[in-house]
Amino acid sequence: MASVAQFYTSEHKGLSFELFPPKTEQGDAALMRHMEVLMQFSPDYITCTYGAGGSTQTKTMDVITAVKTAFDVPVASHLTCVGSTADDLRSYLEEASRKEVDFLVALRGDPPQGDSKFQAVEGGFSYANELVEFIRAEFPQFGMAVAGYPEVHQEALSAESDLENLKRKVDAGADIVITQLFYDNTDYFDFCDRCETAGIEVPIVPGILPVTNLAQIQRITSLCGSKLPDQFVQRLSQKEDDADWQFEVGVEFAAAQVKELIDQGAAGVHFYVLNKSQATLRVLEAADW
Repeated sequence: MASVAQFYTSEHKGLSFELFPPKTEQGDAALMRHMEVLMQFSPDYITCTYGAGGSTQTKTMDVITAVKTAFDVPVASHLTCVGSTADDLRSYLEEASRKEVDFLVALRGDPPQGDSKFQAVEGGFSYANELVEFIRAEFPQFGMAVAGYPEVHQEALSAESDLENLKRKVDAGADIVITQLFYDNTDYFDFCDRCETAGIEVPIVPGILPVTNLAQIQRITSLCGSKLPDQFVQRLSQKEDDADWQFEVGVEFAAAQVKELIDQGAAGVHFYVLNKSQATLRVLEAADW
């Protein structure tokens, strides 16, 4: 069994990038060009999401196998409970095994568009820990990551219940926790302390999304419940119509964020790269990666 935790040691800070399936052939080609740029940093693995309700599962598999073939790097497929029975998930995992996918990011998944509440299909799973248990029992060869929420999942009743849910996922067999994006490192370090107190001992990997556009990041954070520091928003707002200014301010902020995380003992960094390389490249260079 390959554990994703192998990349996070006292001697090595893990580095990973998250992609999403492009919608066009031009997007596919552009993604591979951006990946070629990012490979200079020798990432430990690459992950890829899929669309709501598994709508791009096939494309996800195509992307990660193409990346693995082109760059000889371990890859991870996202896998969610949304719209899938256990048999559906088993079929996907069998294909992932045949195609030598290395790891999985096991998630409950967001409700399909138009639904306010997650509803498991008959024969499916309601919670991510059930998915982790299923994978661990039937496909133990896969290393697994799960999601954690420094600022608390939007559907959680409380920070305590959110942490209890996370512990169930880890106890079910997850190797690491990758966090939702955040912009105040205090939230991450407090989260790590709470995890330690709760007996969660796997690496807690910070998820970083460099800001390149204020309006875009405000949309993203409104959906996932993350906060943007007031001073950061004010600085970005100084020149809302200047794309270069927004990019430079965002890169500067993310580089300082990454430096502080690593200096203070974070296990590594997981970048939400949005299928581009420029911002992540600049952040890693500025952070002396």
